[in-house]
Amino acid sequence: MFLVCLFDFADRSVFAVLAQTIKTELLLSDLQLGLLQGLAFAFLYSMLGVPLARLAERKSRVKIMATCAAVWSAATVFCGFAHSFLHIALGRIGVGVGEAGFIPTVNSMVGDRFKRNKRSSIMGIIMLGTPAGILTGSLVGGYFAEAWNWRYAFYILGAAGLIVALSVLLIVREPSRGLADGAPPGVSPPPDFPAFLKTMRSKPSLMLIIAGGSTAGFGMTSISQFLAVFLARTYDMPVREAALYYGFISATFLTIGLMLGSFGTDWLAKRDERWPAWGAAIGLSIAPFFYFAAFNVHNITLATILLVIAGSMLLIFYAPTSGMIQNLLHPRMRATGAAMFAMLYTMIGSGLGPTFIGWVSDLMATGAFDGDFHAACPGGVAIAGASASAVTACLEASALGIQRALNVAVCIFFIAALLYFFASVRLRNDFYEEAKAGADAA
Repeated sequence: MFLVCLFDFADRSVFAVLAQTIKTELLLSDLQLGLLQGLAFAFLYSMLGVPLARLAERKSRVKIMATCAAVWSAATVFCGFAHSFLHIALGRIGVGVGEAGFIPTVNSMVGDRFKRNKRSSIMGIIMLGTPAGILTGSLVGGYFAEAWNWRYAFYILGAAGLIVALSVLLIVREPSRGLADGAPPGVSPPPDFPAFLKTMRSKPSLMLIIAGGSTAGFGMTSISQFLAVFLARTYDMPVREAALYYGFISATFLTIGLMLGSFGTDWLAKRDERWPAWGAAIGLSIAPFFYFAAFNVHNITLATILLVIAGSMLLIFYAPTSGMIQNLLHPRMRATGAAMFAMLYTMIGSGLGPTFIGWVSDLMATGAFDGDFHAACPGGVAIAGASASAVTACLEASALGIQRALNVAVCIFFIAALLYFFASVRLRNDFYEEAKAGADAA
């Protein structure tokens, strides 16, 4: 499951690394880049997550995961053949369709295989595939963009993903439903969807946790998808160098943040079960200040350090969120709960976040440019034959646009922190109610 997670995020991050190159070759705007990294990916991802989760409550989760991995890997290969905005949008839609099946299946299997006090830690280990995947996507994307052609990065990662999908089918074993909760195998049918919604309404902490995670996702995905673009424009880096910085920064803070959030909050939860929510709130409150500093300094070394600290604080929320959702739900509702979170996280975070930031970046760049920015700077660079001053003006306006847009994005973390804090008020009671219900059922 770690390897599936790795290729899930490698296929996402390779586009973020290559975004500036793709923008220049296909003459795209930042809004179009935002749509490709946002709504094109997120719309069907979010719409299919719950149906796939309901299927996962009844059918083999291993087969669903393997099939979905094959679909998103094939779509990644298709992206390499794109020659227009429409072509690459179709590829991104395909990636979203496939990746919709990963979160609900992995969360459900972890919930059935591991005890309540270990789920955040196990999810943290699996989600280490995130930094590994981002680093892999960054290295592969950066190398092929300069040494060969950006299209080969999509071919290589997609083909490797197909091999991993086949391995899942052959190696991974399906756990019994409710195994870790002591439920007899195969006795109870999965509750219907209205019963799941009723459970959600009865647990304010669950709704607040999902809302907090989705809100945090808005800012996190916005930054993640445009960070390599920001580095390339602000520090005038070639694609390969920006990819290396992006990969190092992302892999480092994801590893630290996931470990702090999973093992750290599991350890603190032994003292008080509200610590997963408190930890998320504290990290989300600290992160914006370091992001503001990172986006406004003019030294790449200092910016790198600040971005690692900011990201580490931010990522504390992720693993505890998955663990808390699992701990609040009936074993046969866990795939649906994970999918509901993934749906809202993806639509609000991955869908609206990058699209909004792309729009704000274009707006800010247009305001900073003396003239018609889109006519004079198609794809963010000056038209052929333009004067040196016009070339400089296009580059400066483009860099200023993304810098200001990212400064706007980080403000959302304060709202997310408040939602997690409010969730902590009811969290202990909701855990107790679910634990009691599980004991009664057993």
